[in-house]
Amino acid sequence: MATDTSISAGFNGGAAKTRKVEKVQAKRTLTPPVDIYENSEELLLVTDMPGVDQDGVKVNLEKRELTIEGRKARGEAAGRPLAAESEDLDYRRSFLLPQGIDAEKISAELKLGVLRVRVPKAAAVKPRQIQVKMA
Repeated sequence: MATDTSISAGFNGGAAKTRKVEKVQAKRTLTPPVDIYENSEELLLVTDMPGVDQDGVKVNLEKRELTIEGRKARGEAAGRPLAAESEDLDYRRSFLLPQGIDAEKISAELKLGVLRVRVPKAAAVKPRQIQVKMA
């Protein structure tokens, strides 16, 4: 898809016209389904991103926003394609994490198109048992 852009500028009322073809690429971005689990130790986010390999996935944390991104590239095969229905595909999902997480210990694992992101809770917010002493 190309857009024709005209820019007018000049000094003392004069106008100079420049024509430039701007190329815009439309990408399809999907919001992947995510299951979120919580236990006393962590939050677990399980995301389905079929076709994404380890080089195509990014997990970022900025302030309290956790962003999951994945890229599925169309496979290359030997030979001349007779039909090509697959396409490059981007996945993106963001979450605002609650207070009381241990950001330094967040981990992620991708296996067979399923991404698991473990978000540990900080020690201060974990439930704990208080021992009662005899006086």
